[in-house]
Amino acid sequence: MQPGDILKVTKLDRIARSATQGIELIQSLLDKGITVHVLNMGMMDNTPTGKLVRNVMLAFAEFERDMIVERTGEGKAIARQNPGFQEGRPPKYGKAQLKYAMELLGNYSYKEVVEMTGISKSTLLRAKRKQEPPV
Repeated sequence: MQPGDILKVTKLDRIARSATQGIELIQSLLDKGITVHVLNMGMMDNTPTGKLVRNVMLAFAEFERDMIVERTGEGKAIARQNPGFQEGRPPKYGKAQLKYAMELLGNYSYKEVVEMTGISKSTLLRAKRKQEPPV
């Protein structure tokens, strides 16, 4: 960016991961003559009041992010106690669908099986690797 440019961000917490990082980044941009416009707050300036507001809002944004991470971690810890818990996205295709697709691969190419089943080639390759015994 060059002096006279305007950096627009939707919210202050989108500009940095921590208050310290945000303060340093915004200050360095302002020092270089780059205008920082936070859409839900307005233009950032170098006045003492502007610095105070910026620092307080960045500190709250960092606090909010830390609280979200903490609550998410607690929720995952509770969920892991359930016997049927699986981390990540649930499988898109069932075991029967994948078994059928694997059987089709005996007589058809990957491209043909993809067209017949709608299961992607990468999913078919992953399922095939799981079937094969480790070398």
